[in-house]
Amino acid sequence: MFADRFIEATRNYGPLCVGIDPHAGRIPDLFGGDTPEGLEKWGISVVKAAAGRTGIVKPQVALFERHGWQGMRALGRVLEAAKAEGLIVLADAKRGDIGSTAEGYAAAYLSEDAAFPCDALTVNPFMGLDTIEPHVRTAEAAGKGVIVLARTSNPGSADYQARDLEGAPLFARVVESLAPMIDRLKGDSGWSGLTLVTGATGPDEARHLRTLAPEALFLVPGYGAQGAGASDAVASFVNGEGGCVNASRSVTFPKGSESAASIDDWAVCIADAIDAAQSDLKAALQPLSL
Repeated sequence: MFADRFIEATRNYGPLCVGIDPHAGRIPDLFGGDTPEGLEKWGISVVKAAAGRTGIVKPQVALFERHGWQGMRALGRVLEAAKAEGLIVLADAKRGDIGSTAEGYAAAYLSEDAAFPCDALTVNPFMGLDTIEPHVRTAEAAGKGVIVLARTSNPGSADYQARDLEGAPLFARVVESLAPMIDRLKGDSGWSGLTLVTGATGPDEARHLRTLAPEALFLVPGYGAQGAGASDAVASFVNGEGGCVNASRSVTFPKGSESAASIDDWAVCIADAIDAAQSDLKAALQPLSL
């Protein structure tokens, strides 16, 4: 089950998830710049730097997709490289649609013979539970996970997610409605592969969601470049575990990496940034483990 493999990875390496986000204009010329070939070479190099330092990576699909089919080919090859390294792969695509369309997205990312094979896929619950069900059903059959947006880290998240709905914020009502799906994707570890996105920029809300979903894994964005610190990022963890904390720009575009003279020098810079973030998060977890 996805949840069991996820927990094993975080126990072995720590809670850091390395985001593979090839932002326009940020890919070093060493790799070929902002081209499909550059994205592929850079993304695979990030995977190699992450392997042995973290157990989880999260490619951002949109930043590959903007290059058309060549970009999606690059994404596929980055996914293959990550799987070859034994990494847990979270595809950040935020899909959300009804019926056969949702089934198509689920087949593309979560099925046994997926074109873009990953271990879990982010989905948007805005259109209702029937849009999540095809993903959960496919994940259930294939031992995969589904990551549902709950309380996100962006400044505009409060526009809808924090609105009152019959005495509770909308994000809380979303999580309450997911309880049966959380049970369906539960592994032997006791954790569920029905994962919730809970931003590090809202630690109090994350703690509240933990009371509503004590067995759900959490994917925590907002640490690093978005401004949240390590203690806020792990605020919802229980006994030192219960999710992963994503870092993208802070570990894949750290200071000095843009001026690296060679790919080997660049790799050292990235590895140092990953190690520093992992150590920071592990230190924040220690009081929670006591």
